[in-house]
Amino acid sequence: MTKEKKDSAPIVQPIVEKAIQRYGASQDELIPILNDVNREIGYLPGEALDEISRQLKLPKSQLFSVASFYRMLSTKPRGRHVIQFCENAPCHVAGGREVWQALVDELQLEADETSADGKWSLITTSCLGVCGVGPVLMIDDDLYGNVNPRMIPDILARYH
Repeated sequence: MTKEKKDSAPIVQPIVEKAIQRYGASQDELIPILNDVNREIGYLPGEALDEISRQLKLPKSQLFSVASFYRMLSTKPRGRHVIQFCENAPCHVAGGREVWQALVDELQLEADETSADGKWSLITTSCLGVCGVGPVLMIDDDLYGNVNPRMIPDILARYH
């Protein structure tokens, strides 16, 4: 999945409106609304948070708090491909540290960084929910289990 960054305000408002129409202008639907906007734009720009705040009648600080708590959401642009790496204990015990180091070495990125060319963002997460096949990583919507360091170059080569 390719994410194109759309930073201009005229594009943000219809995306926000579509998400709010889909879920309703309710505080209870804040996370799905933020998730839809994040997925469509690639992150949650200030203009989107302003518009959601206005339409849901919620303080922007509350939106920012939710957006910064959930790793699936971002308030800064991410790469076209987002790599989520599980750093929870089961993955760590199964060789996660070595897989993480292979990712860092291959991409020349640290946690929460995006490559200069905008291709990759590398983030850590506490769990991807498939502990039985750790170490685990997810690139965009693709899940990889039982990963070892030798697999990293081949996995990354699948993404253009």
